[in-house]
Amino acid sequence: MNIAMKKLLIIIIFQTLCLNANAFNTSDHRIAVLVNDQLITSYDVVQRMKLNAILSGINVTTENNNQLLNSVMDELIMENLKNQKISEYNISVSENEYLQQELVFYQNNPMTKEDLKKIFELNEIKYSEFKKYLIDGISWQKMISGMYYRLTSTSEIEIEEVIMKYPDISEEEARNIIVQKQLDLKSNKMLRDLFNEATIEYK
Repeated sequence: MNIAMKKLLIIIIFQTLCLNANAFNTSDHRIAVLVNDQLITSYDVVQRMKLNAILSGINVTTENNNQLLNSVMDELIMENLKNQKISEYNISVSENEYLQQELVFYQNNPMTKEDLKKIFELNEIKYSEFKKYLIDGISWQKMISGMYYRLTSTSEIEIEEVIMKYPDISEEEARNIIVQKQLDLKSNKMLRDLFNEATIEYK
């Protein structure tokens, strides 16, 4: 059995064990959470649970269902807060930027685009959901880089330490790793601040 088919079976099991247990279905659009008056519906939750299960190949069981549900809810809340900030800064992603990120995804995963589309179709997930998932990630990274890249710095000692840990990388790659870590710290702090300032209502 190839990896793609294994993931397909996982998500089919996931639907029967987990989604029905939570009384959700693909046509259910009840409000699950309000984030600063922005809606997250039960449909959004189901779509993301299925998407995450397919992309990660996670072994979903009745025992970890609630944990996964809570994780997806947190993920969607954070994503909603990110999108509100992205809109504030008018961040846009070109089709070329998206296609490059999509190419990187498939280079790092065993499934082809055709495989993924078939699995999505069988599990009633629109490919546009996956595209939006990638675009949201690109948009947030662009915003964080635009706000904080000029504030990052690297030292020769830091670069040497990274190269000692990863001997096969170049000095430029080591510098990029250091800068990305600094940007990630800024990103995490902004998200904590956004979460603490947000009005979040669970329905």
